[in-house]
Amino acid sequence: MAIVDLVMPKMGESITEATILKWHKKAGDVVKMDETVLEIATDKVDSEVPSTGSGTITEILFKENDVVAVGTVIARISSEAVAAVSNVTATAPTPQAASPVVASAPSAASVPTAAAGTNKFYSPLVLNIATQEAVSMAELESIPGTGNEGRVTKKDILNYVANRGNAVSAPAASPVASSAPVTTVTETPKAAPAVISGNVEIVEMDRMRKLIAEHMVRSKATSPHVTSFTEADVTNLVRWREKSKGAFEKKYAEKITFTPIFIEAIVKSISKYPMINSSLDGDRIIIKKDINIGMAAALPSGNLIVPVIKNADTKNLIGLAKDVNGLANAARAGKLKADDTQGGTFTLTNVGTFGSLMGTPIINQPQVAILAVGSIKKRPMVIETAEGDVIAIRHMMYLSLSYDHRIVDGSLGASFLTAVANELEAFDANREI
Repeated sequence: MAIVDLVMPKMGESITEATILKWHKKAGDVVKMDETVLEIATDKVDSEVPSTGSGTITEILFKENDVVAVGTVIARISSEAVAAVSNVTATAPTPQAASPVVASAPSAASVPTAAAGTNKFYSPLVLNIATQEAVSMAELESIPGTGNEGRVTKKDILNYVANRGNAVSAPAASPVASSAPVTTVTETPKAAPAVISGNVEIVEMDRMRKLIAEHMVRSKATSPHVTSFTEADVTNLVRWREKSKGAFEKKYAEKITFTPIFIEAIVKSISKYPMINSSLDGDRIIIKKDINIGMAAALPSGNLIVPVIKNADTKNLIGLAKDVNGLANAARAGKLKADDTQGGTFTLTNVGTFGSLMGTPIINQPQVAILAVGSIKKRPMVIETAEGDVIAIRHMMYLSLSYDHRIVDGSLGASFLTAVANELEAFDANREI
């Protein structure tokens, strides 16, 4: 009898762990190759995990809601012939209780989150515990890590929380921790629950909303945000789309929205100002040669997610339209894959979809800038002509760029934003499809 280990799959290059949402099978159940065994969730998307063998599930090693490191065995399957297994009586072994997951910290290249102003990296699990226990970033940075390269593990932060209020003992013996100074930390009292009165309805955040909230707070704590604004006359663009959308869909079997046109302008502008397409690693600026544009899209729950168009600079308007439509449809259907949300280098969000004229978006870490486009409105504008100034009705749109002021100064931010506006205004109203 051979035993097949079912392991927590790697859902993307920066994903180090996942949460078990639901088991579709239990110990003693017969499964077929590629049959769904459980559902998992990362901080990006939810996914189904198929069986990697045919046979009977002999052990389930973790419970629902457990957070498990990538590569960890989560269940075992006996690969005996299904026919033989079907005769086994219902005396399946009791599922083992999940033990705490204490995985060694992954390499810096695979960890998505760094503390502001330091070179320390923390896994999403450690950051979630810190948030739940009201551990400030300053406290987190003071915890001696016993993981690889001195990184803080789940065990480290739980030990810290358990001994909070006491003087921190000497760090655990390790090549990195042994050289760290002993620090006395003053306990930060945990905020008491708010007293709620009156006619109210209390709604618990769902898992995705909690992750979004943590990501937004972390971004503001990491990057000093600055936002610049401009406006663009997109009359030519609007007129071209109106006259061409029917023929475009007939020719390419794809709808043409404004989004791929915006992305095309962004890509052209990034080629002029490549520092916008970068990230920060401690004191090192990492300029990305790949241009992967994230676009905010709505999930069925109403939450937003940012699927990524990879290598957008290598695609024409048709290719961009196909990618935009495909990712948007997958988001609406709840069928995005983990890789669909990985590797973004710059993000576009269309606040005009919801009727807003402009917005001040929060940077999608570890990127350094995000562009928001507002709703397109007709307004009377002064137009300069050879015969003099005239007032005409034009289609106008506000654009806003939020950027990380550690890397992007006002000159670069404003220049890039102006470049995008100029690209949109220069759109050829006679462009062939």
